[in-house]
Amino acid sequence: MLKPATILAAFLCAGSTALAGAIPQPGDFYLISRDRGGHFVGSHKLFTDYAHGLNKVSYCERSYFVRSHSVAWTQVESERGNTVQVEFNFGRGWRPICGNPEQQVKLEDIGITVSARDLLAESDEPSAPQSRLSAIGAMFSDTSEEGHATYHTR
Repeated sequence: MLKPATILAAFLCAGSTALAGAIPQPGDFYLISRDRGGHFVGSHKLFTDYAHGLNKVSYCERSYFVRSHSVAWTQVESERGNTVQVEFNFGRGWRPICGNPEQQVKLEDIGITVSARDLLAESDEPSAPQSRLSAIGAMFSDTSEEGHATYHTR
């Protein structure tokens, strides 16, 4: 019983760490969309390190790695009349770094030929995401012995 409890605790801790990574931290760069009044509309994170599925781009002569959906999003937000810019989280707010990213990097620049709206209508994930409960359940299922799912059904 100790082993499944340990696995569950580790999984839940890892999940909360991954969730915390989605919260903007000081030192992060984001594409930020603001309306005509300067109010926040939305954002997409820019990465400074490569990861699978990211494209290398340059905004105002600085290199970043970005998802293709983020590039499409900048174009759509600009078409909606919002101002999009690269901003830096310095811990006590956001500092504009670079304006008009939608003019600097286009979908064609990263090898995508569909329209921005069509790309955003598609799923950003290569496969359907697995729910946390499904992942936990899969950890506890053991079909290695005689095809039985649990100890009690042997």
